[in-house]
Amino acid sequence: MKKKNLLLIALLTGAALTAQAQSTPAATPTAPASPPAAAPSPAKRDLLQRLMALQQPALENMARNLAEQPVRQMLGAAEQALPRVAESKREAAVAQIQGEARKYFDDASAVVKDRSAKLGQSALLPLFDEKFSEDELRQLLVALEAPAYKKYQTALPELSNAFAQKLIADLRPLLDPKLKVLEQNITAALGVPLDEGAAPAPEKKAGKSGAGSKAKK
Repeated sequence: MKKKNLLLIALLTGAALTAQAQSTPAATPTAPASPPAAAPSPAKRDLLQRLMALQQPALENMARNLAEQPVRQMLGAAEQALPRVAESKREAAVAQIQGEARKYFDDASAVVKDRSAKLGQSALLPLFDEKFSEDELRQLLVALEAPAYKKYQTALPELSNAFAQKLIADLRPLLDPKLKVLEQNITAALGVPLDEGAAPAPEKKAGKSGAGSKAKK
């Protein structure tokens, strides 16, 4: 009944506002609306399309990360909840979760590719058209389409991985002692070992040990 009353009030309010708008004369605009932006020339349009084609992989990667981020959070939460699942059901639960996540990734991949391409044309292309002149687009494409730059982009993952391996090897002896101290401090704060396979620390039973020592005395 309450929902019906709210709906009726909303309908009556909408009708009243509509009637008021119809009876009130429209205000005279103080300034004329700005004219729509002129469409780019065919030559500039071709340059813009070439630029968008070069940007598409980055747009897809950005959209994919946005689409996968909540799934990673869910998988992390599921991993934390797994110990509360009966041991006999854990393996099946993990397999089902992995299957569901894989299905989401497959479905999202097609959506991401389609929407990033369409939004690039409707949202990003006009910005490039506004910010860059035809001559500037030509100069930009000369750099982006240069064989040396393409080679650099192709080699970048290998270069980054090589640097990461060197960085890890260099930092490990410096950070490992600090990590061990941190692990010890966290373990002390929790009162249980971080390693799930390790046996829990035995509890000190002060009352019983005290009684035993008194008996020996």
